[in-house]
Amino acid sequence: MVHLPNVVKEKARAIQLVVFDVDGVLTDGTLSYSASGEEVKHFNVKDGVGIKLLAEYGITTAIISAKSSAPLARRAADLGIGHFFPGSHDKWAVLSELMDKLMLDSNEVCYVGDDVIDLKVMKKVGLSVSPQDAFWLVKDHADVITDALGGRGVAREVADIILGSRMPLDEAYIKAMLPEFETGKH
Repeated sequence: MVHLPNVVKEKARAIQLVVFDVDGVLTDGTLSYSASGEEVKHFNVKDGVGIKLLAEYGITTAIISAKSSAPLARRAADLGIGHFFPGSHDKWAVLSELMDKLMLDSNEVCYVGDDVIDLKVMKKVGLSVSPQDAFWLVKDHADVITDALGGRGVAREVADIILGSRMPLDEAYIKAMLPEFETGKH
């Protein structure tokens, strides 16, 4: 995990909502199509553990993506992400409404994005994160650049940053070791 300055740790402690872009963050950004033309996406299991751990510790998660697909909807459902906004081209408008609904200030929001469509949001939230292989302009505006590449554990690293700002990570992972963690019956 990247070494974080104290100011970033302080920002991470305030986070109550983590919002993920999808392509280039939860996936490696590759677009694949089956022979019948259906979109295929590849997600990282480690990211799923990170997202579930955030929920276990009371951190709300959301997905705001410009694209919409059946694999993405399935992944969001599998992870229990209740705030799912596919096909969102004005991500700030969607996030603003969600913050109002959840009664959160922008400093309580972490946004994870990788391309220029994410910049408007990243400039307005408390903690902005980009993957190691994000577009250069996005990395210039990120508070944290993960060691992980898109689709290769970015969400897990974000979970480590946020939970690690609150407690020792070995303590945070105790919940992930329980049998009921994988079944979703918490």
